[in-house]
Amino acid sequence: MSDSGGISTERLVATLVELARIYSPAGSEAACAAYCAEALTAAGCEVRFDDSAALTGSDTGNLIAELVGTRPGTLVLSAHLDCVEPCRDVDPVVTDGIVHSRGETVLGADDKAGLAAAIECVRVLSERTSRPTVRCVFTVQEEVGLRGAKELRAVDVAGDVCLVLDADGAPGGIVRAAPTHYTFAAEFIGRAAHAGVAPELGVSAMTMAARAITALPAGRLDEKTTANVGTIRGGSATNVVAARVDVTGECRSLDRSRADALKVEMDDTMRRVAEECGGEIKIAWTLEYEGFEVSDDEPVVELVRAACASAGLEPHLFATGGGSDANIIAALGVPTVALSCGMSGVHGVDEQIAVVDLVALARVCVAAAEQLAVQGA
Repeated sequence: MSDSGGISTERLVATLVELARIYSPAGSEAACAAYCAEALTAAGCEVRFDDSAALTGSDTGNLIAELVGTRPGTLVLSAHLDCVEPCRDVDPVVTDGIVHSRGETVLGADDKAGLAAAIECVRVLSERTSRPTVRCVFTVQEEVGLRGAKELRAVDVAGDVCLVLDADGAPGGIVRAAPTHYTFAAEFIGRAAHAGVAPELGVSAMTMAARAITALPAGRLDEKTTANVGTIRGGSATNVVAARVDVTGECRSLDRSRADALKVEMDDTMRRVAEECGGEIKIAWTLEYEGFEVSDDEPVVELVRAACASAGLEPHLFATGGGSDANIIAALGVPTVALSCGMSGVHGVDEQIAVVDLVALARVCVAAAEQLAVQGA
């Protein structure tokens, strides 16, 4: 059954269910990509894969599919092909209008709901004589550091608007800002000694790391900024003064200058503690992704607001403390927002999505294309 906008609820749900059954953890996305490529080719798209597999280690590259338009303008729809474990032998079912997993697995709506909505949007638009160009960009290894998106070229995502279909919350949500994110890997270096015979001859890297962790800022530091120590690993035995301990952590902020300042503060703290303890330290920092922010009156926001209203949704803008492929695509100069998809309980076995929300997401995508076609007329 199709609604007035041409969306087939039955077809859309079937697509999500079929995608959910495909095993596609980060690095093993080829089967999921092949399904999407077949569906998009059947809908009239030109489909290709980039060369990112050699760099990411995935068994496929990022998928780029384009439905050529009859009007000026290009809408980019982005989603990711991988999902978190446990995602093998997913048995999706629909109960009282809710799609969920029957077994002890995730559903994979993160982000197969985004894939399904994008495919349905293309199917609907392929039957219309008036449409902008629609480019689907489906990435690999999003769940393990946005690795696929980081290998995208600007030409792959070039467009007037990019909608990243990968945020939780009810459809109508528009992510207008996301943080700059730094991670660190610190190696605390001490000197080994027998802990029972001559501990005074040793320099404990464990003590260094513990003091540094205690001194580091952690948790929510302000409304825009967080910091965290994620792992600590080291030592060899209870009777040996630990000569090396490795610590990893991060900081992130919606305010780029705050993120940069916090990075310096955390680095200085760890170095100071190591020196005070008589040890050494090596710290490697990585900029995982740049933050992005769009103002309420920018064209991309106005277009998506209008699309949400056209789809019968109340649009609402919000900032998030998490990153997504939207961070990477925005840094390539494309007007970008992420959209709430309706999924909940993501990354857990209670993950689910309501059929009405999945349909609403597809409607927003179609409506965004309609808005873009009108602007280009």
